Amino acid sequence: MGSQEELCHDWMDSHDGSSPSQKNRGTFGGFNRHLGLGDAGLITDSSIQENTQLFPLMETKLYKRRWVMLFIFCVYSMSNAMMWLQYGIISNIFKHFYGIGDQAINWLSMIYFLTYIPLIVPVMWLLDNRGLRELMVVGSALNCIGTWIKTSTAHPDSFPMTFLGQFVCSVATVYILGIPSKLASVWFGQQEVSTACAIGVLGNQMGIAIGFLIPPILVPNVDDVEELAHHIKIMFYISAGVATIIFILVIIVFQEKPELPPTQAQAQARCIPPESYSYLASIWRLLRNKPFMLLLVSYGLNVGCFYAVSTLLNRMIIEHYPGEEVNAGRVGLTIVIAGMVGSLICGVWLDKTKTYKQTTLAVYVLSLVGMLIYASTLNLGHLWVVFLTAGVLGFFMTGYLPLGFEFAVELTYPESEGTSSGLLNCSAQIFGIIFTIAQGKIIDGWGTLAGNIFLCIFLLIGSIMTGFIKSELRRQNANLQATGRSVSVSISSMVSSQSREGIGLCILCCNKYCWVI
Repeated sequence: MGSQEELCHDWMDSHDGSSPSQKNRGTFGGFNRHLGLGDAGLITDSSIQENTQLFPLMETKLYKRRWVMLFIFCVYSMSNAMMWLQYGIISNIFKHFYGIGDQAINWLSMIYFLTYIPLIVPVMWLLDNRGLRELMVVGSALNCIGTWIKTSTAHPDSFPMTFLGQFVCSVATVYILGIPSKLASVWFGQQEVSTACAIGVLGNQMGIAIGFLIPPILVPNVDDVEELAHHIKIMFYISAGVATIIFILVIIVFQEKPELPPTQAQAQARCIPPESYSYLASIWRLLRNKPFMLLLVSYGLNVGCFYAVSTLLNRMIIEHYPGEEVNAGRVGLTIVIAGMVGSLICGVWLDKTKTYKQTTLAVYVLSLVGMLIYASTLNLGHLWVVFLTAGVLGFFMTGYLPLGFEFAVELTYPESEGTSSGLLNCSAQIFGIIFTIAQGKIIDGWGTLAGNIFLCIFLLIGSIMTGFIKSELRRQNANLQATGRSVSVSISSMVSSQSREGIGLCILCCNKYCWVI
């Protein structure tokens, strides 16, 4: 047991319900003084005392290898996300190759959504009880197995087997999507946790970008079935090779957590005895948290729209620009690359400002504006306009992803980050299935404009719901309370030592050193 755990256990064993700060609190003439600490100045002495009744102040440290852990997760997430759109972005080619219809092709993408919904609860339990490393190992193993199954499916009669391979890869996704906020909290400091979460989401987006770009290049639209099978096999073997390397990397390098926690909030989380934590009770508390429930639905609406646009992008582009399969992939790439920039900027902005609700609401409204512009310009006949509007849409819609994760962690602390982000992703998968099927039917009957306006309506609803979320930044409050307590303890020690020489801290006038009479 490390020194951090020993301190937690010693404190819990000795704690008798009354705070040491209450027993030994030194007061100056019976007065309590509000501490001016910048942002921490918002904390009153009573809140600091309440915090000290719960946990001792712990040693924290940031390790350089935290960036290695984040990099490994990013490439693992990238490998899996790349396979989500392997089929959808060249759907017309695979329809011809396997002899199937639009719905069958769509389900090769939507299986990722459907698998997530029933499996997220047990996987969240594993994350809370078994830890990050075991989830990474199991998920990367499943990802590797799924890719190797697909290497044997480059034949026109092997659609059931390729669906099986895609299903196994979709199970691996359940082990990925809830990790960014958890990994950021476990390894990164207070001033970089949002940026780290954004980078973790960025890995998934990079995989989606590759999924948009590479398949149209590796698998050209040719009539010869044998030649087409050769190109498909090459794509599948490249995916399998990358997934295998990443699996080996996870096994050898990835670690569960640092020896010392990076923040006081994480230190407090480590001091909670495992036997006192109930997973079902945690979910029940989240479902009764009204601000989180509003975010849960609004997040699902936004990300569900993104999933529908991504899945049906090939159909929408080909309808207005026949023969432009490669450019359809490039439009998708533009959406995701712009979104990666948006995610990173939003993460850095949150770390600097901590304006979670304001930023989330602004980006949500701008996602709606971007969707309206994209929908109204798709049929103008100019591909460069589509690239431009798709970039604007992606910057805000995809840039919203880490905002939702981090805002959820703030609203639900000290509940597990994996649980809150898992529920957010479950909402997104449900709406992703609904929107993909519904938009596909609308496109068949009334065209792409009507299908995109359908999504705009729900983005408007999500924007309104986001405006009603009450911003309670619980994780920030925990860190600020710890900071306030640290400063108050330092001042008390300084006053105690200097009082012996006849000098003390004036609590009545100027906060400077005065002679104590």
